[in-house]
Amino acid sequence: MVLLASVSAVLSMITLAPILSLMFFIIFLASMGKSLGVRRMYVELLVKIFEYGRQNIEHIRKTQYANLNTSETEENQPAKVESSEDSTDKAITKPNGTIATNGDATKPLQNGDILNGGNSVISRVESLILLPDVDGARSRSRESNHDDEDNDSLEFNLTNCLDYVKSGMEAIIEDEVTSRFEAEELKNWNLLTRTNRHYEFISWRLTVIWVIGFFIRYVILMPCRVFICFVGVVYCVIGFAFVGLVPRRSLRRKANDYVFKHTFRIICRSLSAVIRFHNLEYKPKNCGFCVANHTTPIDIAILSTDHSYSLIGQRHGGFLGVLQRALARASPHIWFERAEAKDRMAVAKRLKEHVSDPNNPPILIFPEGTCINNTSVMQFKKGSFEVGGVIYPVAIKYDARFGDAFWNSSRYSMMQYLYMMMTSWAIVCDVWYLPPMTRGEDESAIDFANRVKSVIAKQGGLVDLVWDGQLKRMKPKKEWKEKQQEEFTKRLKGE
Repeated sequence: MVLLASVSAVLSMITLAPILSLMFFIIFLASMGKSLGVRRMYVELLVKIFEYGRQNIEHIRKTQYANLNTSETEENQPAKVESSEDSTDKAITKPNGTIATNGDATKPLQNGDILNGGNSVISRVESLILLPDVDGARSRSRESNHDDEDNDSLEFNLTNCLDYVKSGMEAIIEDEVTSRFEAEELKNWNLLTRTNRHYEFISWRLTVIWVIGFFIRYVILMPCRVFICFVGVVYCVIGFAFVGLVPRRSLRRKANDYVFKHTFRIICRSLSAVIRFHNLEYKPKNCGFCVANHTTPIDIAILSTDHSYSLIGQRHGGFLGVLQRALARASPHIWFERAEAKDRMAVAKRLKEHVSDPNNPPILIFPEGTCINNTSVMQFKKGSFEVGGVIYPVAIKYDARFGDAFWNSSRYSMMQYLYMMMTSWAIVCDVWYLPPMTRGEDESAIDFANRVKSVIAKQGGLVDLVWDGQLKRMKPKKEWKEKQQEEFTKRLKGE
Protein backbone atom coordinates (compact mmCIF):
# COMPACT_ATOMS: atom_id res chain seq x y z
CA MET A 1 0.00 0.00 0.00
CA VAL A 2 2.82 2.37 0.84
CA LEU A 3 4.49 1.61 -2.49
CA LEU A 4 1.23 2.18 -4.37
CA ALA A 5 0.67 5.50 -2.61
CA SER A 6 4.20 6.59 -3.45
CA VAL A 7 3.81 5.68 -7.12
CA SER A 8 0.49 7.53 -7.38
CA ALA A 9 2.01 10.60 -5.71
CA VAL A 10 4.92 10.61 -8.16
CA LEU A 11 2.60 10.20 -11.15
CA SER A 12 0.36 13.02 -9.95
CA MET A 13 3.36 15.29 -9.56
CA ILE A 14 4.60 14.39 -13.02
CA THR A 15 1.24 15.17 -14.64
CA LEU A 16 0.31 18.13 -12.43
CA ALA A 17 3.50 20.12 -12.97
CA PRO A 18 3.15 20.47 -16.77
CA ILE A 19 -0.54 21.32 -16.47
CA LEU A 20 0.10 24.05 -13.89
CA SER A 21 2.98 25.38 -15.97
CA LEU A 22 0.70 25.58 -19.00
CA MET A 23 -2.02 27.36 -16.97
CA PHE A 24 0.37 30.00 -15.66
CA PHE A 25 1.85 30.46 -19.13
CA ILE A 26 -1.68 31.14 -20.47
CA ILE A 27 -2.31 33.58 -17.60
CA PHE A 28 0.97 35.38 -18.31
CA LEU A 29 0.13 35.76 -22.01
CA ALA A 30 -3.37 36.95 -21.13
CA SER A 31 -2.10 39.61 -18.71
CA MET A 32 0.22 40.96 -21.39
CA GLY A 33 -2.54 40.98 -24.00
CA LYS A 34 -0.67 38.49 -26.18
CA SER A 35 -1.89 35.39 -27.95
CA LEU A 36 -0.34 32.50 -29.86
CA GLY A 37 -3.39 32.23 -32.12
CA VAL A 38 -4.57 28.93 -30.65
CA ARG A 39 -8.03 30.28 -29.73
CA ARG A 40 -8.66 31.59 -33.25
CA MET A 41 -7.63 28.25 -34.75
CA TYR A 42 -9.92 26.56 -32.21
CA VAL A 43 -12.85 28.77 -33.25
CA GLU A 44 -12.22 28.13 -36.95
CA LEU A 45 -12.20 24.38 -36.27
CA LEU A 46 -15.51 24.67 -34.42
CA VAL A 47 -17.09 26.43 -37.40
CA LYS A 48 -16.09 23.52 -39.66
CA ILE A 49 -17.49 20.99 -37.18
CA PHE A 50 -20.77 22.93 -36.91
CA GLU A 51 -21.04 22.98 -40.70
CA TYR A 52 -20.42 19.24 -40.85
CA GLY A 53 -23.14 18.73 -38.23
CA ARG A 54 -25.58 20.88 -40.19
CA GLN A 55 -24.99 18.91 -43.38
CA ASN A 56 -25.36 15.64 -41.50
CA ILE A 57 -28.64 16.70 -39.88
CA GLU A 58 -29.97 18.00 -43.19
CA HIS A 59 -29.09 14.73 -44.94
CA ILE A 60 -30.80 12.60 -42.25
CA ARG A 61 -33.90 14.79 -42.27
CA LYS A 62 -34.06 14.63 -46.07
CA THR A 63 -33.84 10.83 -45.96
CA GLN A 64 -36.52 10.59 -43.29
CA TYR A 65 -38.82 12.88 -45.25
CA ALA A 66 -38.27 10.94 -48.48
CA ASN A 67 -39.12 7.65 -46.74
CA LEU A 68 -42.22 9.18 -45.19
CA ASN A 69 -43.31 10.63 -48.53
CA THR A 70 -42.77 7.26 -50.27
CA SER A 71 -44.83 5.34 -47.71
CA GLU A 72 -47.70 7.82 -47.95
CA THR A 73 -47.67 7.58 -51.76
CA GLU A 74 -47.85 3.77 -51.65
CA GLU A 75 -50.78 3.87 -49.24
CA ASN A 76 -52.75 6.29 -51.38
CA GLN A 77 -52.30 4.52 -54.75
CA PRO A 78 -53.62 5.17 -57.31
CA ALA A 79 -52.59 8.75 -56.80
CA LYS A 80 -54.22 11.62 -58.62
CA VAL A 81 -52.05 12.88 -61.48
CA GLU A 82 -51.65 16.63 -61.39
CA SER A 83 -51.19 18.75 -64.44
CA SER A 84 -47.70 20.07 -65.05
CA GLU A 85 -49.06 23.58 -64.76
CA ASP A 86 -50.33 23.01 -61.19
CA SER A 87 -47.32 21.08 -59.97
CA THR A 88 -44.59 23.40 -61.17
CA ASP A 89 -44.92 26.14 -58.56
CA LYS A 90 -46.19 24.04 -55.65
CA ALA A 91 -43.65 23.79 -52.81
CA ILE A 92 -43.48 21.89 -49.56
CA THR A 93 -41.57 22.90 -46.48
CA LYS A 94 -39.65 19.96 -45.12
CA PRO A 95 -38.99 19.35 -41.42
CA ASN A 96 -35.30 20.04 -41.86
CA GLY A 97 -35.94 23.52 -43.20
CA THR A 98 -35.49 22.73 -46.90
CA ILE A 99 -37.91 23.80 -49.60
CA ALA A 100 -38.97 20.94 -51.88
CA THR A 101 -40.94 21.29 -55.07
CA ASN A 102 -43.12 18.49 -56.33
CA GLY A 103 -40.18 17.30 -58.35
CA ASP A 104 -37.10 15.66 -56.92
CA ALA A 105 -35.16 18.93 -56.73
CA THR A 106 -34.67 20.45 -53.29
CA LYS A 107 -33.34 23.83 -52.31
CA PRO A 108 -31.66 23.63 -48.88
CA LEU A 109 -31.42 26.71 -46.76
CA GLN A 110 -27.95 28.17 -46.70
CA ASN A 111 -25.88 27.82 -43.55
CA GLY A 112 -27.16 30.48 -41.21
CA ASP A 113 -30.65 30.88 -42.71
CA ILE A 114 -33.71 30.46 -40.53
CA LEU A 115 -37.16 29.67 -41.75
CA ASN A 116 -39.83 32.24 -40.82
CA GLY A 117 -37.24 34.91 -40.10
CA GLY A 118 -35.71 33.65 -36.88
CA ASN A 119 -37.29 34.81 -33.64
CA SER A 120 -40.30 36.44 -35.33
CA VAL A 121 -43.36 34.23 -35.38
CA ILE A 122 -45.64 36.79 -36.98
CA SER A 123 -45.17 39.60 -39.48
CA ARG A 124 -46.36 43.00 -38.29
CA VAL A 125 -47.33 46.05 -40.31
CA GLU A 126 -44.96 49.00 -39.92
CA SER A 127 -47.80 51.35 -38.96
CA LEU A 128 -48.52 49.72 -35.59
CA ILE A 129 -49.63 52.30 -33.07
CA LEU A 130 -49.16 50.23 -29.92
CA LEU A 131 -45.92 51.93 -28.92
CA PRO A 132 -44.95 53.77 -25.73
CA ASP A 133 -44.08 57.04 -27.47
CA VAL A 134 -47.09 57.73 -29.65
CA ASP A 135 -46.53 60.86 -31.73
CA GLY A 136 -47.89 62.25 -34.94
CA ALA A 137 -45.96 59.85 -37.13
CA ARG A 138 -46.71 56.72 -35.13
CA SER A 139 -50.29 57.50 -34.23
CA ARG A 140 -51.59 56.97 -37.75
CA SER A 141 -53.98 54.05 -37.79
CA ARG A 142 -53.59 51.26 -40.29
CA GLU A 143 -55.33 51.32 -43.59
CA SER A 144 -58.89 50.08 -43.52
CA ASN A 145 -59.50 46.48 -44.52
CA HIS A 146 -62.29 47.69 -46.79
CA ASP A 147 -61.06 49.94 -49.59
CA ASP A 148 -64.59 51.01 -50.52
CA GLU A 149 -65.42 52.29 -47.03
CA ASP A 150 -66.60 55.92 -46.88
CA ASN A 151 -63.82 57.81 -45.04
CA ASP A 152 -66.09 60.76 -44.36
CA SER A 153 -68.61 58.70 -42.41
CA LEU A 154 -68.57 59.31 -38.66
CA GLU A 155 -70.84 56.39 -37.82
CA PHE A 156 -69.45 53.61 -35.67
CA ASN A 157 -68.40 50.52 -37.57
CA LEU A 158 -67.43 47.26 -35.90
CA THR A 159 -64.42 46.95 -38.20
CA ASN A 160 -62.87 50.03 -36.54
CA CYS A 161 -61.72 47.90 -33.62
CA LEU A 162 -60.39 44.99 -35.68
CA ASP A 163 -56.91 46.52 -35.93
CA TYR A 164 -56.73 46.62 -32.14
CA VAL A 165 -58.01 43.06 -31.86
CA LYS A 166 -55.36 41.93 -34.35
CA SER A 167 -52.61 43.81 -32.47
CA GLY A 168 -53.78 42.24 -29.22
CA MET A 169 -53.65 38.76 -30.72
CA GLU A 170 -50.18 39.46 -32.12
CA ALA A 171 -49.00 40.55 -28.67
CA ILE A 172 -50.40 37.36 -27.13
CA ILE A 173 -48.66 35.19 -29.72
CA GLU A 174 -45.39 37.11 -29.58
CA ASP A 175 -44.79 40.64 -28.38
CA GLU A 176 -41.71 42.70 -29.19
CA VAL A 177 -40.46 42.78 -25.60
CA THR A 178 -40.70 39.30 -24.09
CA SER A 179 -38.74 37.67 -26.90
CA ARG A 180 -35.82 40.03 -26.16
CA PHE A 181 -35.32 38.38 -22.77
CA GLU A 182 -35.02 34.85 -24.08
CA ALA A 183 -31.93 33.16 -25.48
CA GLU A 184 -31.20 34.14 -29.06
CA GLU A 185 -32.44 31.51 -31.52
CA LEU A 186 -29.53 29.62 -33.03
CA LYS A 187 -29.31 29.25 -36.77
CA ASN A 188 -27.71 25.82 -36.50
CA TRP A 189 -27.06 23.34 -33.70
CA ASN A 190 -23.75 24.08 -31.99
CA LEU A 191 -23.29 20.62 -30.40
CA LEU A 192 -24.25 21.92 -26.94
CA THR A 193 -26.74 20.00 -24.81
CA ARG A 194 -29.05 23.02 -24.37
CA THR A 195 -31.66 21.89 -26.88
CA ASN A 196 -34.68 19.60 -26.72
CA ARG A 197 -34.37 18.37 -30.30
CA HIS A 198 -31.86 15.59 -29.41
CA TYR A 199 -29.74 16.17 -32.49
CA GLU A 200 -26.89 14.36 -30.73
CA PHE A 201 -28.71 11.04 -31.26
CA ILE A 202 -29.77 11.52 -34.87
CA SER A 203 -26.77 9.57 -36.21
CA TRP A 204 -23.82 7.69 -34.75
CA ARG A 205 -21.34 10.20 -36.25
CA LEU A 206 -22.94 13.13 -34.47
CA THR A 207 -23.19 11.08 -31.29
CA VAL A 208 -19.44 10.43 -31.33
CA ILE A 209 -18.65 14.10 -32.03
CA TRP A 210 -21.05 15.23 -29.28
CA VAL A 211 -19.53 12.81 -26.70
CA ILE A 212 -16.01 13.99 -27.54
CA GLY A 213 -17.13 17.64 -27.32
CA PHE A 214 -18.88 16.96 -23.99
CA PHE A 215 -15.67 15.44 -22.61
CA ILE A 216 -13.55 18.37 -23.83
CA ARG A 217 -15.89 21.04 -22.42
CA TYR A 218 -16.60 19.50 -19.01
CA VAL A 219 -13.42 17.50 -18.26
CA ILE A 220 -10.69 19.61 -19.88
CA LEU A 221 -11.88 23.17 -20.53
CA MET A 222 -14.10 23.75 -17.49
CA PRO A 223 -11.50 22.92 -14.76
CA CYS A 224 -8.86 24.96 -16.57
CA ARG A 225 -11.23 27.91 -16.98
CA VAL A 226 -12.29 27.82 -13.33
CA PHE A 227 -8.66 27.84 -12.25
CA ILE A 228 -7.76 30.77 -14.55
CA CYS A 229 -10.84 32.72 -13.40
CA PHE A 230 -9.94 32.06 -9.75
CA VAL A 231 -6.43 33.37 -10.36
CA GLY A 232 -7.89 36.45 -12.05
CA VAL A 233 -10.21 37.21 -9.12
CA VAL A 234 -7.40 36.75 -6.59
CA TYR A 235 -5.15 38.99 -8.67
CA CYS A 236 -7.95 41.58 -8.79
CA VAL A 237 -8.52 41.62 -5.01
CA ILE A 238 -4.83 41.69 -4.08
CA GLY A 239 -3.74 43.98 -6.91
CA PHE A 240 -6.35 46.70 -6.28
CA ALA A 241 -5.73 46.49 -2.55
CA PHE A 242 -2.08 47.43 -3.13
CA VAL A 243 -3.00 50.07 -5.73
CA GLY A 244 -5.30 51.70 -3.18
CA LEU A 245 -2.31 52.18 -0.85
CA VAL A 246 -0.34 54.23 -3.41
CA PRO A 247 -0.30 57.85 -2.07
CA ARG A 248 0.35 59.80 -5.24
CA ARG A 249 -2.73 60.12 -7.45
CA SER A 250 -0.87 60.17 -10.79
CA LEU A 251 1.09 57.05 -9.88
CA ARG A 252 -2.05 55.37 -8.53
CA ARG A 253 -3.83 56.10 -11.81
CA LYS A 254 -1.09 54.37 -13.82
CA ALA A 255 -1.01 51.41 -11.47
CA ASN A 256 -4.80 51.13 -11.60
CA ASP A 257 -4.76 51.20 -15.40
CA TYR A 258 -2.18 48.39 -15.39
CA VAL A 259 -4.00 46.14 -12.90
CA PHE A 260 -7.45 46.91 -14.35
CA LYS A 261 -6.64 45.72 -17.85
CA HIS A 262 -4.60 42.73 -16.65
CA THR A 263 -7.45 41.57 -14.39
CA PHE A 264 -10.08 41.54 -17.10
CA ARG A 265 -7.75 40.05 -19.68
CA ILE A 266 -7.22 37.07 -17.38
CA ILE A 267 -10.97 36.77 -16.71
CA CYS A 268 -11.76 36.91 -20.44
CA ARG A 269 -9.11 34.28 -21.15
CA SER A 270 -10.89 32.00 -18.67
CA LEU A 271 -13.89 32.11 -21.05
CA SER A 272 -11.77 31.48 -24.17
CA ALA A 273 -12.89 34.91 -25.36
CA VAL A 274 -11.99 35.96 -28.90
CA ILE A 275 -12.50 39.73 -29.20
CA ARG A 276 -12.15 41.75 -32.38
CA PHE A 277 -11.88 45.53 -31.87
CA HIS A 278 -12.67 47.88 -34.75
CA ASN A 279 -12.08 51.63 -35.30
CA LEU A 280 -9.48 52.04 -32.56
CA GLU A 281 -9.08 55.72 -33.47
CA TYR A 282 -12.44 56.37 -31.75
CA LYS A 283 -11.41 54.79 -28.45
CA PRO A 284 -12.96 56.70 -25.48
CA LYS A 285 -10.96 59.50 -23.87
CA ASN A 286 -10.86 60.76 -20.28
CA CYS A 287 -13.76 62.51 -18.51
CA GLY A 288 -16.37 61.30 -20.99
CA PHE A 289 -19.04 58.62 -21.21
CA CYS A 290 -18.58 55.30 -22.97
CA VAL A 291 -22.11 54.13 -23.88
CA ALA A 292 -22.73 50.56 -25.06
CA ASN A 293 -25.55 48.07 -25.55
CA HIS A 294 -25.89 45.58 -22.72
CA THR A 295 -26.05 41.78 -23.05
CA THR A 296 -24.18 40.41 -20.07
CA PRO A 297 -21.98 41.46 -17.12
CA ILE A 298 -19.13 40.14 -19.25
CA ASP A 299 -19.56 43.30 -21.38
CA ILE A 300 -17.48 45.09 -18.77
CA ALA A 301 -14.69 42.53 -18.99
CA ILE A 302 -14.77 42.55 -22.80
CA LEU A 303 -14.36 46.35 -23.05
CA SER A 304 -11.89 46.56 -20.16
CA THR A 305 -9.34 44.37 -21.90
CA ASP A 306 -8.56 47.32 -24.18
CA HIS A 307 -9.14 50.35 -21.95
CA SER A 308 -9.62 51.20 -18.27
CA TYR A 309 -12.95 52.69 -17.17
CA SER A 310 -14.80 53.98 -14.17
CA LEU A 311 -17.87 51.84 -13.67
CA ILE A 312 -21.38 52.73 -12.59
CA GLY A 313 -24.11 50.30 -11.68
CA GLN A 314 -26.22 48.59 -9.09
CA ARG A 315 -24.60 47.21 -5.96
CA HIS A 316 -24.45 43.42 -5.95
CA GLY A 317 -23.65 40.75 -3.44
CA GLY A 318 -21.80 37.51 -3.91
CA PHE A 319 -19.21 37.18 -6.68
CA LEU A 320 -19.98 40.53 -8.33
CA GLY A 321 -19.93 42.24 -4.96
CA VAL A 322 -16.38 41.01 -4.33
CA LEU A 323 -15.23 42.50 -7.64
CA GLN A 324 -17.06 45.78 -7.03
CA ARG A 325 -15.49 46.31 -3.61
CA ALA A 326 -12.04 45.45 -4.96
CA LEU A 327 -12.38 47.90 -7.86
CA ALA A 328 -13.58 50.72 -5.60
CA ARG A 329 -10.35 50.62 -3.58
CA ALA A 330 -8.21 51.92 -6.43
CA SER A 331 -10.38 54.04 -8.73
CA PRO A 332 -13.54 56.19 -8.55
CA HIS A 333 -16.56 54.01 -9.33
CA ILE A 334 -20.24 54.75 -8.71
CA TRP A 335 -22.37 52.01 -7.16
CA PHE A 336 -26.01 52.63 -6.24
CA GLU A 337 -29.16 50.89 -5.03
CA ARG A 338 -31.76 50.79 -7.80
CA ALA A 339 -34.71 51.05 -5.41
CA GLU A 340 -33.52 54.20 -3.61
CA ALA A 341 -34.81 57.37 -5.30
CA LYS A 342 -32.60 59.63 -3.18
CA ASP A 343 -29.54 57.70 -4.29
CA ARG A 344 -30.44 58.43 -7.93
CA MET A 345 -30.04 62.14 -7.24
CA ALA A 346 -26.68 61.46 -5.67
CA VAL A 347 -25.67 59.41 -8.72
CA ALA A 348 -26.42 62.32 -11.08
CA LYS A 349 -24.41 64.64 -8.86
CA ARG A 350 -21.45 62.27 -8.76
CA LEU A 351 -21.58 61.87 -12.55
CA LYS A 352 -21.21 65.62 -13.01
CA GLU A 353 -18.33 65.71 -10.54
CA HIS A 354 -16.62 62.82 -12.30
CA VAL A 355 -16.74 64.23 -15.85
CA SER A 356 -15.60 67.65 -14.60
CA ASP A 357 -12.18 66.18 -13.70
CA PRO A 358 -10.05 65.69 -16.86
CA ASN A 359 -7.84 63.15 -15.06
CA ASN A 360 -10.68 60.70 -14.38
CA PRO A 361 -11.10 57.74 -16.75
CA PRO A 362 -14.25 57.62 -18.91
CA ILE A 363 -17.37 56.22 -17.28
CA LEU A 364 -18.68 53.00 -18.81
CA ILE A 365 -22.49 53.11 -18.93
CA PHE A 366 -25.15 50.71 -20.19
CA PRO A 367 -28.20 53.01 -20.52
CA GLU A 368 -30.65 50.15 -21.16
CA GLY A 369 -30.44 49.31 -17.46
CA THR A 370 -30.83 45.56 -18.02
CA CYS A 371 -29.44 42.77 -20.16
CA ILE A 372 -30.97 42.23 -23.62
CA ASN A 373 -30.38 39.08 -25.69
CA ASN A 374 -28.10 40.78 -28.27
CA THR A 375 -30.76 40.85 -30.98
CA SER A 376 -31.89 44.42 -30.32
CA VAL A 377 -31.27 47.67 -28.46
CA MET A 378 -34.02 48.92 -26.16
CA GLN A 379 -34.79 52.33 -24.69
CA PHE A 380 -31.82 54.29 -23.32
CA LYS A 381 -32.33 56.05 -19.98
CA LYS A 382 -31.82 59.79 -20.39
CA GLY A 383 -29.87 60.35 -17.13
CA SER A 384 -26.35 60.07 -18.53
CA PHE A 385 -27.31 62.19 -21.55
CA GLU A 386 -28.44 65.13 -19.38
CA VAL A 387 -25.13 65.57 -17.57
CA GLY A 388 -23.21 66.89 -20.54
CA GLY A 389 -19.83 65.89 -21.85
CA VAL A 390 -18.76 63.75 -24.78
CA ILE A 391 -20.50 60.46 -25.51
CA TYR A 392 -18.40 57.66 -27.01
CA PRO A 393 -20.80 55.06 -28.48
CA VAL A 394 -19.69 51.42 -28.57
CA ALA A 395 -21.52 48.54 -30.27
CA ILE A 396 -21.00 44.96 -29.05
CA LYS A 397 -22.20 41.94 -31.03
CA TYR A 398 -21.71 38.36 -29.78
CA ASP A 399 -21.57 35.30 -31.99
CA ALA A 400 -24.19 32.99 -30.45
CA ARG A 401 -22.88 29.92 -32.28
CA PHE A 402 -20.15 29.36 -29.71
CA GLY A 403 -22.09 30.22 -26.56
CA ASP A 404 -25.08 32.28 -25.48
CA ALA A 405 -23.63 35.32 -23.68
CA PHE A 406 -27.03 36.69 -22.63
CA TRP A 407 -27.68 36.68 -18.88
CA ASN A 408 -31.34 36.19 -17.99
CA SER A 409 -31.06 37.48 -14.42
CA SER A 410 -34.69 36.63 -13.64
CA ARG A 411 -34.03 32.96 -14.42
CA TYR A 412 -30.39 32.25 -13.59
CA SER A 413 -28.23 33.30 -10.66
CA MET A 414 -24.75 34.68 -11.31
CA MET A 415 -23.11 31.36 -10.42
CA GLN A 416 -25.46 29.41 -12.72
CA TYR A 417 -24.68 31.84 -15.51
CA LEU A 418 -20.92 31.52 -14.98
CA TYR A 419 -21.28 27.73 -15.04
CA MET A 420 -23.00 27.97 -18.43
CA MET A 421 -20.25 30.26 -19.71
CA MET A 422 -17.50 27.97 -18.43
CA THR A 423 -19.06 24.99 -20.23
CA SER A 424 -19.67 26.76 -23.54
CA TRP A 425 -17.30 26.49 -26.46
CA ALA A 426 -16.09 30.09 -26.34
CA ILE A 427 -17.15 33.73 -26.21
CA VAL A 428 -16.64 35.36 -29.61
CA CYS A 429 -17.61 38.97 -30.21
CA ASP A 430 -16.97 42.11 -32.24
CA VAL A 431 -16.58 45.55 -30.67
CA TRP A 432 -16.94 48.73 -32.72
CA TYR A 433 -15.77 52.10 -31.38
CA LEU A 434 -17.92 54.79 -33.00
CA PRO A 435 -17.21 58.51 -33.55
CA PRO A 436 -17.78 60.65 -30.42
CA MET A 437 -21.11 62.46 -30.20
CA THR A 438 -22.25 65.60 -28.38
CA ARG A 439 -25.69 66.93 -27.61
CA GLY A 440 -27.05 69.60 -29.94
CA GLU A 441 -28.08 73.03 -28.71
CA ASP A 442 -31.80 72.53 -29.27
CA GLU A 443 -31.72 68.76 -28.76
CA SER A 444 -33.45 67.23 -25.75
CA ALA A 445 -31.78 64.52 -23.66
CA ILE A 446 -34.32 61.98 -24.93
CA ASP A 447 -33.67 62.81 -28.58
CA PHE A 448 -29.93 62.67 -27.99
CA ALA A 449 -30.25 59.26 -26.30
CA ASN A 450 -32.33 57.95 -29.21
CA ARG A 451 -29.78 59.25 -31.70
CA VAL A 452 -26.94 57.46 -29.93
CA LYS A 453 -29.04 54.30 -29.65
CA SER A 454 -29.82 54.25 -33.36
CA VAL A 455 -26.12 54.59 -34.24
CA ILE A 456 -25.22 51.64 -31.99
CA ALA A 457 -28.07 49.51 -33.34
CA LYS A 458 -27.12 50.20 -36.95
CA GLN A 459 -23.45 49.34 -36.46
CA GLY A 460 -24.14 46.18 -34.46
CA GLY A 461 -26.86 44.92 -36.79
CA LEU A 462 -29.41 45.10 -33.94
CA VAL A 463 -33.11 45.97 -33.96
CA ASP A 464 -33.79 49.50 -32.66
CA LEU A 465 -36.75 49.31 -30.25
CA VAL A 466 -38.51 52.09 -28.35
CA TRP A 467 -39.60 49.88 -25.44
CA ASP A 468 -38.19 50.24 -21.93
CA GLY A 469 -36.12 47.24 -20.91
CA GLN A 470 -37.55 47.50 -17.38
CA LEU A 471 -40.74 45.92 -18.75
CA LYS A 472 -38.83 42.76 -17.93
CA ARG A 473 -39.65 43.47 -14.27
CA MET A 474 -42.67 45.81 -14.27
CA LYS A 475 -46.01 46.40 -15.96
CA PRO A 476 -46.55 49.02 -18.72
CA LYS A 477 -47.11 52.57 -17.53
CA LYS A 478 -50.64 53.86 -17.19
CA GLU A 479 -49.84 56.77 -19.52
CA TRP A 480 -49.16 54.38 -22.40
CA LYS A 481 -52.60 52.83 -22.06
CA GLU A 482 -54.25 56.25 -21.93
CA LYS A 483 -52.51 57.31 -25.16
CA GLN A 484 -53.88 54.27 -26.95
CA GLN A 485 -57.37 55.04 -25.65
CA GLU A 486 -57.07 58.60 -26.95
CA GLU A 487 -55.98 57.36 -30.38
CA PHE A 488 -58.89 54.94 -30.55
CA THR A 489 -61.32 57.73 -29.57
CA LYS A 490 -59.96 59.97 -32.35
CA ARG A 491 -60.42 57.17 -34.84
CA LEU A 492 -64.04 56.64 -33.85
CA LYS A 493 -64.66 60.37 -34.22
CA GLY A 494 -63.12 60.34 -37.66
CA GLU A 495 -60.36 62.79 -36.73
